[in-house]
Amino acid sequence: MKQSAFFSTSLLRFFLACLLTLATAAAYADDYADVNALVRQGKLDDALSKADAFIAAKPRDPQMRFLRGVVLTDQGRQAEAVAAFTQLTQDYPELPEPYNNLAALYAAQSQFDKARTALEMAVKLNPNYATAHENLGDVYVRLAAQSYGRAQQLDASIASIPPKLALIKQMFGTPASSASSAAPVPARKPVRR
Repeated sequence: MKQSAFFSTSLLRFFLACLLTLATAAAYADDYADVNALVRQGKLDDALSKADAFIAAKPRDPQMRFLRGVVLTDQGRQAEAVAAFTQLTQDYPELPEPYNNLAALYAAQSQFDKARTALEMAVKLNPNYATAHENLGDVYVRLAAQSYGRAQQLDASIASIPPKLALIKQMFGTPASSASSAAPVPARKPVRR
């Protein structure tokens, strides 16, 4: 009979631990939803404050840190967003989304080689990441535009370059030399854990 009581007590403790874990997870889910809702409402300062408060209590949480990077990007605080996503790639190198968002920030600054490297890592980590593949294609086109432009500067008599540059201009609706006009699309969803 004692053995049965032991199993009942252990089972009850296990069940209570599971309930506590689920309740904690639900509370975190509410925090993520709250930050996302504030972002959608354009209340970026409030979203950042809520994210910072959450991170103060759980500094290693990748999902909220990712959301914080998104908020910083939306606020136009590119240097801080780059730092946030870079730190995420260092702490969680297995997550492709921070690499994608880092690439979007680099591309917006015309740092296409850095964007390419980050996107190639995102695609390596998740070969089915469609947004990263699309963004990588856009970066390759921008790198091609830079190479075509340089070739044209070196030898304006090459007749095949102007049509290629015209196609790039047509694709992005802007001059091929306008590098930030077609910056890659950042991921908006939270990091999967």
